[in-house]
Parts: sequence; structure tokens; C-alpha cells
Amino acid sequence: QVQLVESGGGLVQPGGSLRLSCAASGSIFSRNAMGWYRQAPGKQRELVALITSGGSTVYANSVKGRFTISRDNARNSVYLQMNSLKPEDTGVYCCWTEVAGTSDDYWGQGTQVTVSS
Repeated sequence: QVQLVESGGGLVQPGGSLRLSCAASGSIFSRNAMGWYRQAPGKQRELVALITSGGSTVYANSVKGRFTISRDNARNSVYLQMNSLKPEDTGVYCCWTEVAGTSDDYWGQGTQVTVSS
């Protein structure tokens, strides 16, 4: 049973920073692609950033240059460093993984990020 647990969300002023963490269990984590999605009120869920097992990264255009995704396979964790936050970054951020060699994907419960003055 794959489990993903996020932490690190909260309320921050525009221009501020937050670091999200996702701890994974129940899979050979190092082989899996990992990512972060977000869903704002009234909007569809969208990919924010993804990191492959080899360390390649993909970012949404809206966050390029501001957000950085990273992983620590020894800790079975993936992180999202978010800088220069904007009100439009507000939403529920969910951790995602796809088990290598399968089409099985899993989601965390999400952590709320609110950017407001």
C-alpha cells in the first residue's frame, strides 16, 4: 500500500516562500516519478512540477524560475521549494507518484497553500 503524506503548507504573504514536503512509503520510491499538483477553488487540478527517477524535472510555465522540485531517495521524500509566491499560487497542493513499471498512481491528501496579504 503506497502512502503519501504532505506537510509544509500554510498562509504566506505575496513574495514569501514555503517548502512543501512529501513522505512516501510502500513502494520502491527511488524508481518512481514523483510530482506536485495543485487545485485552486473552481479550477481544474494542474501539474505544478514533476521529477523522474533519474532526476529530470518538468515545471508548469507559471512556476518556472520560482519553484524547485527535488527528491531525497534515502528519505523517501520529495520537496517543493516555492519562492516569490503570488496570490494565484493559492490552492491545495497534492503529492503524486506513479509506481515504476505500472500505470498505478497514488495521491496524498493535500496541503493548503494560501498566498494573501
